[in-house]
Amino acid sequence: MSEKRPLADEIRPLTLDEVVGQKHLLGKGALLRRLIESGSSANMIFYGPSGTGKTTIANIIANRTNKTLYRLNATTASLQDVKSIISDVGTMMAPGGILLYLDEIQYFNKKQQQSLLEFMENGSIMLIASTTENPYFYVYGALLSRSTVFEFKNVSAEETIPAVERALGILKARSELPLSWEDDVPRVIAQQCGGDVRKAVSACELLYEAADVTNGELLLKSEDALQVAQRSAMRYDKGGDAMYDCASALMKSLRGSDPDAALHYLARFLEAGDLVTPCRRLLCSASEDVGMAYPQAIAIVKACVDTAMQLGLPEAQLPLAQAAVLLATAPKSNSVIEGIGAAWADVKAGKSGNFPRCLQNVHADSTGGAQGQNYKYPHAYPNHWVKQQYLPDELKNVQYYHYGDNKVERAAAQYWEAIKG
Repeated sequence: MSEKRPLADEIRPLTLDEVVGQKHLLGKGALLRRLIESGSSANMIFYGPSGTGKTTIANIIANRTNKTLYRLNATTASLQDVKSIISDVGTMMAPGGILLYLDEIQYFNKKQQQSLLEFMENGSIMLIASTTENPYFYVYGALLSRSTVFEFKNVSAEETIPAVERALGILKARSELPLSWEDDVPRVIAQQCGGDVRKAVSACELLYEAADVTNGELLLKSEDALQVAQRSAMRYDKGGDAMYDCASALMKSLRGSDPDAALHYLARFLEAGDLVTPCRRLLCSASEDVGMAYPQAIAIVKACVDTAMQLGLPEAQLPLAQAAVLLATAPKSNSVIEGIGAAWADVKAGKSGNFPRCLQNVHADSTGGAQGQNYKYPHAYPNHWVKQQYLPDELKNVQYYHYGDNKVERAAAQYWEAIKG
């Protein structure tokens, strides 16, 4: 039996106008579109999620050049594969030069990436590389400096629907039996596939293949479409950009006092089965964003996290959701992180100095005689406080901690102002 070509590859757009999404790159007058239409041989790096058109655009560029196209996937390619392509430079195999499309470049090590530099420099190789990870972390700096990075965005459901309808139309034309679908099938598939056009087209194909025959006809149902595309709407790759983006979004939603957004991003972690990452973010936010405005928050959040880890999923959702709502709705103060940040910066800068004598442990000096410490025991004084120098001499007037403008810290500030005068 001959292998069947996937529908998503078969109907891949051949022109820029057929590509869905990426209007910021391919709209009229956009930089990438102008480069492509001018026939530019610039080296490019396409960065973005899967199924957003990176390979499609690379193919369109290749078709507009007179260069010999080579394709490599960095997950399986070796340095020898690169050397084999480079050996064709200047030969009858590639009279107009080489266009190398390197997919998933983040899997190439530094030596493999360096092997391309000389030929990119003299123009004998035009490189178009794609990656789902941040190229500024994963691509060698010298290669980045010779390339232009274009970021691809998730394709919205509205932009995906035309591609889904096109795929369904092709399946209908090929079907030996009459084929129809419920009105909301295209939208269900587009929404559930979370901006991945390739996955949406593949879902159409699977839905067609699994369709039941009723009275000699095929009907694609929304209920079946939902199952075919289930769990697809969320992008999550543990340790990858999507995970860190989700962690950042959760943290900033807590800081921004938006409980709805905080629950949403927490739910993404729970759907992916990741408990550790949101637990760490919740614990951090308790001190970083709430801090002294509600000092009890860290104890409550710690209890919620411990409970979640003991329960496991799905029950862990309850204490973690409680912690997220508590942090999002709690009063906020960044006085703790500002204070320790300023103090640590001074220490890193070498601003330390000698310990004040009154704080040192009682010991003998270098001459063998006992030193007088002159430490004043605060509990022996009214209100358990006495004026005394605690910072080293060169920092004695520095103030790292500044009371926040929330109820708890204002009360503490007023208390100590009254005592210290």
